[in-house]
Amino acid sequence: MYTFSKKLKTFSIILMVLGLLGVGYGFMTSHKSFEEVEHLLESEAHHGGGHGEATHVTHAEASHDAHASDTHGETAHAGDEHTKHIEHVQHQIANRPWAALYVAAFFFMMIALGVLAFYAIQVASQAGWSPVLFRVMEGITSYLLPGAIVVVLIAIASGTIGHYNLFIWMDPEVVEHDKLIQGKSAWLNLTGFIIRATIFIAGWSLYRHFSRKFSIAQDTADDNKNFKKSFRIAAGFLVFFIYTESMMSWDWIMSVDPHWFSTLFGWYVFASMFVSGITVIALISLYLKSRGYLDFVNENHLHDVAKYMFAFSIFWTYLWFSQFMLIWYSNIPEEVTYFIARFNDYKLPFLGMVALNFVFPILMLMNADYKRIPWFVVMTGLVILFGHYIDIFNMIMPATVGDRWFIGIPEISSILLFAGLFIFVVFTALTKAPLLVKRYPFRKESEDFHY
Repeated sequence: MYTFSKKLKTFSIILMVLGLLGVGYGFMTSHKSFEEVEHLLESEAHHGGGHGEATHVTHAEASHDAHASDTHGETAHAGDEHTKHIEHVQHQIANRPWAALYVAAFFFMMIALGVLAFYAIQVASQAGWSPVLFRVMEGITSYLLPGAIVVVLIAIASGTIGHYNLFIWMDPEVVEHDKLIQGKSAWLNLTGFIIRATIFIAGWSLYRHFSRKFSIAQDTADDNKNFKKSFRIAAGFLVFFIYTESMMSWDWIMSVDPHWFSTLFGWYVFASMFVSGITVIALISLYLKSRGYLDFVNENHLHDVAKYMFAFSIFWTYLWFSQFMLIWYSNIPEEVTYFIARFNDYKLPFLGMVALNFVFPILMLMNADYKRIPWFVVMTGLVILFGHYIDIFNMIMPATVGDRWFIGIPEISSILLFAGLFIFVVFTALTKAPLLVKRYPFRKESEDFHY
């Protein structure tokens, strides 16, 4: 039985406290006055750079245009455009702490959801290598319910408590003047969003609850009835998951850009969550083994988990390239704008994400021997996780903060907050049951697993 060490518990609490302080600071400093934003844009223009130089009308430019105009109407128009631009930038700056919080919340939630899908696949396929890792997977999935609820609450709060900071389709004034969003309003409305989120979370959590219940019950059972129940509900859950994961990705991620859509998007988000979840299985398993708790996990198990990390990094790249290449090649304006914004204003995280999620894993994990070296897998895993955080960052930030992005206090604090919560919930769950399944039919095969 695992014991949650005081050091790790204290560490997770410290992370949450530091995260909360930083998030609070981010919100307090995000509300800039009209004059402060105007001064900021003037300063950027004066220094010949900054976010707004190439794409926005500055105060100096607007003043020059006004003096050059021969009519009062043109002067007024320049003034209106200048005012609208400042208000737009003001809103983008106010969006940043909301977006940073949402990115981190979704990232840690999707890890738990990815592990739940991986766990269900192992049970449904009756895999013989992985049962020694089941309790680690069950511990990670304990974060799914609180994590998913937090994601939905942030999304709703951003459109009620906030000023429509994440999803512009929640703003009635925007919808009133936007025919494209009006055409999607049967799906993109707050009531439907909440109902669908409730169905998603309820379905995922019910499967997690009963799979955990049957898993623990099987430890002391005299027959395999609980194993058979686990098999049946795993198969049913995977069908439910295929549909709900795609719809969740439309609602919770893609709808921040309501004018754009991709039929590949559900698979793309799935690949990111799946490889992230598998990576966390490897990291937590290696941590527990280093503490003497998983003696039954050997280098062959690590090798298999690392193979999944490698394989789904390739799969993620295949989907990323398929989506990007087809949109770039067809060059349809309403599609290509999605990538233009990311390539122009997010070039470093956009291209860096590809290096972190494809180039690095393929170089580090291609060799079979390296997959068996714990520190090597940990190093590669941390890079993969950072890369997929940047992936979610690239999905959310351009539509919410535009070119006003930066990885600073709001972003780092949000990561610390949810990392602390994730560690606390997961390692608390690991203390509730033995770390090795006892009467699982494939336990012996898993313990003896080797090449």
